[in-house]
Amino acid sequence: MDIKNTIARLTAATGVSGCENGATELALSLLKEYAPDAEIDRSGNVTGVIASGRPGAKTLMLDAHIDQIGMIVTAVDKDGFIKVGFCGGADMRIMLAQSVTVHGSEPVRGVVSTLPPHVSSDHSKVPEIGDISIDVGMTKEQAERIIRPGDRVTVNSDFRELCGDVISAPSVDDRSGVCAILAALDMLKTRESAYDLAICFSAQEETGERGVKGATYRLAPDEAIAVDVSFGRTPDSVPHETAELGSGVMIGASAVLDRGMTERLKHTAKCCDIPYTTEVMPSSTGTNADSIAVSRGGVKCCTLSIPIRYMHTPIETVSISDIEATARLICEYAAGGDNNE
Repeated sequence: MDIKNTIARLTAATGVSGCENGATELALSLLKEYAPDAEIDRSGNVTGVIASGRPGAKTLMLDAHIDQIGMIVTAVDKDGFIKVGFCGGADMRIMLAQSVTVHGSEPVRGVVSTLPPHVSSDHSKVPEIGDISIDVGMTKEQAERIIRPGDRVTVNSDFRELCGDVISAPSVDDRSGVCAILAALDMLKTRESAYDLAICFSAQEETGERGVKGATYRLAPDEAIAVDVSFGRTPDSVPHETAELGSGVMIGASAVLDRGMTERLKHTAKCCDIPYTTEVMPSSTGTNADSIAVSRGGVKCCTLSIPIRYMHTPIETVSISDIEATARLICEYAAGGDNNE
């Protein structure tokens, strides 16, 4: 599988939390190559099961969320400006003067309005979401023919290739995780899995890990790996809380994660010469793992994270080699089974 081409396709698809249709339809078509019976469930998750053919095999769930952060239309004001609220935690520091698309009955291009510094009393202040409006160049009557409260809004950005194998794009969180799972499944085509695999590209993670809760209950896994992103090293970051791009997969360690799985994943990475770092999250992880672990009677769960820079902005940046390292570790762990001990 061409990882760069796949992540380019995934990040180009629109899928703001609660309205993931564009992204889920693409993910479904990609997953069907490995799980022909894959489907989109009533919560908007893409799920599929790949049987190992081994009697009594345990089920390993592989999850990555498909939704992206964005905004939701709350009103059209008397002058035709669009008022919005957040779907997920976008960074307001970069929101002013952005080019956006309102996904109404047809896509509408717009810009986030801002006061010029010449007439602003304090242009250093970071605005609240209720302070901004989107200018689509329409009157109220024109806008209301196409745009309704509840429509989603995304910031316009492009897929960019930077130096080496580094790329920048919107929604790398968490389409890179989706890509890693698909790449792992591709690697497993020539291997035997020790587990029955339950795949979930989950909806609404950015708005409270909602989608994965029902999917985990229904799929009833014995173990689970939640694949997400975490913080890549930048000049202003704390070194021990981040990982350098190109340093490999980040294996989670936390009070809410299964310590045995953490150690088995590290052991597998060492044995297979897969680059990794340890990501310590003292209490909760802030990922779907927190919800997966307490489903039904409990699920042994660990996180694999891909380091990215500039999280929750339109220029999220990732190394292709880190996506590949994550995919390799998933593949080797799934193939190893009890040999991971």
